Amino acid sequence: MQQPQWPDPAVVANVREILASRSGLVPEAECEILAARLDRAARGEALVLQAGDCAERFTEAAPEPIAARLNQLTSLAALLHRGSGLPVVPVGRIAGQYAKPRSSAWERLPDGTVLPAYRGDLVNRPEANRVARTPDPNRMLTGYDCAAVVLRQLRRRAVPDVEWPDPAGAVGQMSAPVFTSHEALLRDYETALERPGRAGRYASSGHLLWIGDRTRAPHGWHVRWAAELSNPVGVKIGPSITAAEAVRLSRVLNPQGRPGKVSFIVRLGSQRIRRILPEVVLAVRRHGVPVVWLCDPMHGNTYRLRTGGKTRPVEAIHDEVTAFVRILAAHRLHPAGLHLEVTPEDVTECVAAPADTPVSPARVAQPRYTSACDPRLNRKQANELVAHFAGLTRRR
Repeated sequence: MQQPQWPDPAVVANVREILASRSGLVPEAECEILAARLDRAARGEALVLQAGDCAERFTEAAPEPIAARLNQLTSLAALLHRGSGLPVVPVGRIAGQYAKPRSSAWERLPDGTVLPAYRGDLVNRPEANRVARTPDPNRMLTGYDCAAVVLRQLRRRAVPDVEWPDPAGAVGQMSAPVFTSHEALLRDYETALERPGRAGRYASSGHLLWIGDRTRAPHGWHVRWAAELSNPVGVKIGPSITAAEAVRLSRVLNPQGRPGKVSFIVRLGSQRIRRILPEVVLAVRRHGVPVVWLCDPMHGNTYRLRTGGKTRPVEAIHDEVTAFVRILAAHRLHPAGLHLEVTPEDVTECVAAPADTPVSPARVAQPRYTSACDPRLNRKQANELVAHFAGLTRRR
C-alpha cells in the first residue's frame, strides 16, 4: 500500500543497489539506547517528545533551517522536563521525513486538471504540473544525501549524555542531542537501507520508524517488515482501530516481548478518543504485549475547508491530550509522551476554535501557510501544548 508508480523499474533497481552500497545513516547501538529509554518512559520514569515537520523538504537540509528545528525541539524538551519533573527523550521528525501517505493517488486542481498526488520530496515535487508530480526514483538518492547532511549537523551539536545509564550501568552515549524518526513508507528506500545487526537486521535510515494508520494492517508488508527489525518502531492508532486489532498489532510487531520495541501513537481526535481508547487500552493491557503509549493530537483533529485547505483547531488538540492522559491514568498506565507536527516558523496553519464547534471557513485566517502538506503548530502554540501536557503529567 501507498507505493508510488515508478515509471522505470530498471532505474529503481539501480537506485536500490546504490543505496545498499552506502553507509548506514544511524548505528544500531543508538537504536538500542533509544529502545531502553522508551522502556523507561513506558514504566513512568521518563517522557517522550517526538516532534518536527509534517513533511521535510530537501531545500531545508541547510544549516539555518536545521538549527532552527533542532533548537525548537530541544527547547520543547527542556520545557517538558521543567514542567513534569521527569527526564525527556527528544525524538525529531527529522533527517528522513521525506515521504507522505495520501488518501488518494490523484489530485484534482480547481481547473479540473488531474495530477498524481504529491507524496513527499522522496517521490516527487509539490508543484502543480505533470513533470513535477511524476515519481522519480533518483529522488531517493537525494533523500539519503539530505538526511546525511542533517545528521552531520545534529552530531556537531552533541552534548554529554550522562543522565541515562544503560541496563549494564554504563553511560549510554548518543552522538547527537536528539534521536531521529520518520514514517517508514517507501519499501524500495527502507529495504535498501537495512543493515546486518547483532540480532538480525536493523533499519539504518533512522533510530525510530513508525507505521502510518493507512499501512498498519497486521498482515501487510509494513507491519511484517517492522516486526523483524531490531529498531524500536511506532504504529499510528486511528479511529478505525478495534480492540482485537490493537492486541494483534502489539503481538505481531513484538513477538518476543522486547521492552521499548513498540509504541502505539494514538491519533483518534477529540470527538472519538473517549469512546474508543478505553476499550483499546484495556484489551492491550490484558491480552497484548506492553507498549509505549504516545499521543498524536494533530491528525485526528484535521479539518478540510471548502477552500480546499486544511486546518486544526488548537482547542481540540488540547482536549485530546487531556483525554489521553486521563484515560491512561484511569487504567494505571503511563501517558508516555507526545507526537507533534511543529515548526519554528510564525505560521497560521492551526487556528483557535472551540473543540465542540465546527470549523467555519469564514472564521479561519491562514495568511502564512507554508507546510508542504498538513498544518503545524507554530512556536507559541507548541510551547502552550507542551506546557499543558507537562502539567497533566507532573510528578507529585
